Amino acid sequence: MTSSKSFRPVAAARIPRVGLAWVGLCLALAVHVADEAVTDFLSVYNPIARSIREAAPWLPIPIFEFNGWLAGLIAAVVALLALSPWVYRGTRSSRAIAYAFSILMALNALAHCVGSLVLGRAMPGVYSSPLLFVAAALLLLSLLKTRVRSW
Repeated sequence: MTSSKSFRPVAAARIPRVGLAWVGLCLALAVHVADEAVTDFLSVYNPIARSIREAAPWLPIPIFEFNGWLAGLIAAVVALLALSPWVYRGTRSSRAIAYAFSILMALNALAHCVGSLVLGRAMPGVYSSPLLFVAAALLLLSLLKTRVRSW
């Protein structure tokens, strides 16, 4: 006689952990966007983008107006949250997107911290960067813990 546990895929039992971590990272990103908005992130970003454009005019570095920038980020957070049911299903493609999202957000958080060190002052968005980094790390760890081995 076999137990019902032997028929349950190991990774499938942990997919909600990945989905929950995804939602957590989306919410951390929303907090980060609010932090950047209230601390005037564009006052730091746009001058840097302009100087990069002057030095390398072939690079497509965007310059943003506040309303369009904020609306775009809000739309991105809403879209990422809308993908949550897909991530909860744990498809191979959703896992690939989740890996990319977690790595990108960890790098974003680190860039705010390094930028603050380089500028010698708190860069806009740095206050929420630890939350963003931890949420990104939790998503990455949950993905690594639930990966399905092919053998």
